[in-house]
Amino acid sequence: MSRIGNRRLHIPAGVTVEVSDNTVTVNGPKGKLDYTFDSLVDVKVEGEEVVCTRKNETKQAKSLHGTTNSLINGMLIGVSDGFEKGLEINGVGYRFNVSGNKVNISAGFSHPVAVEVPEGLKVEQVNNTEITVKGIDKQKVNNFAAEIRAWRKPEPYKGKGIRYKGEHIRRKEGKKAAK
Repeated sequence: MSRIGNRRLHIPAGVTVEVSDNTVTVNGPKGKLDYTFDSLVDVKVEGEEVVCTRKNETKQAKSLHGTTNSLINGMLIGVSDGFEKGLEINGVGYRFNVSGNKVNISAGFSHPVAVEVPEGLKVEQVNNTEITVKGIDKQKVNNFAAEIRAWRKPEPYKGKGIRYKGEHIRRKEGKKAAK
């Protein structure tokens, strides 16, 4: 029995939810999101709540039940509050530079790396070593943050590289000098 699928999602103030055919459309102060769900799941708006139910008890229906509920919950949060993911860079000479819709990364390469910011996302520079990715779609925000982090993952010996804000890097001990 899916506990996540059975939860009733409260619709925040200023947000409207429309269900037609197999598509959920969520409108809010920050924007609009659409999601097409599977026919094994039924989504209804009951007053100020969104309810997801499964049509049968197959394994696929059970797994899609919780997934659909969770995705709709993310949409409700996204259009009302939005999502953000912080990134920080550590290392001598390592820095971020946000200009327009590009993020320039100086991370020890012979050339700076320019990464295009996807449509619907906004990148703010806190300082030379920190940026924040913001948007209404949780999946886009996290994917873009992972794409930036992949350019120079943090290494375990000195901790140099790009990491998420608050991420703990497990450090390793270096080589011992021979006696």
